[in-house]
Amino acid sequence: MSEVFRTNLGEHRALFERLAALEADIERAAAIIAAALGNGRKLMLCGNGGSAADSQHIAAELTGRFIKDRRPLAALALTTDTSALTCIANDYSYEEVFARQVSGLGMQGDCLIGLSTSGNSKNVIRAVEVARERGIHVIGLLGRDGGALAARCDVPIVVPSAATARIQEAHIFIGHTLCGLVETALGLA
Repeated sequence: MSEVFRTNLGEHRALFERLAALEADIERAAAIIAAALGNGRKLMLCGNGGSAADSQHIAAELTGRFIKDRRPLAALALTTDTSALTCIANDYSYEEVFARQVSGLGMQGDCLIGLSTSGNSKNVIRAVEVARERGIHVIGLLGRDGGALAARCDVPIVVPSAATARIQEAHIFIGHTLCGLVETALGLA
């Protein structure tokens, strides 16, 4: 094995051993998502870079299928509409690309998952602020110490690592776990 592979595998294993401490927060987050979806509301997700891709991945698991074939669930990644993203960034600022979508699409009782490995992504913070103003539940998939987002979330799920790649690996594991818990809570699994 290469040194890079051994190092990455060692870091991954060490981090995943510590994820059990997040179980209660993950279950609380899943309950909030399931309640929103069960009440005819939607789940919105946002993040930058790899977290944008993770937002899309989680939304796809819910609108498509995860454990088995079932009805689609209302989930959308705010990272996928390039016309909206570029329009808002150009006409307002990049900090507003998710906030304006939350303002236009979000309704009281919806849920927003903000993904940020640092917990300090300004555009995710703005989206969370708008969500809170509109009565939208907020879950954070965060890393490091949770950053500025941790205190702004109903449920901050903070992956205890400073390595972006390891945090992202944990985020997708947590996202898959949330999908399974939501399907089970809604009687769809």
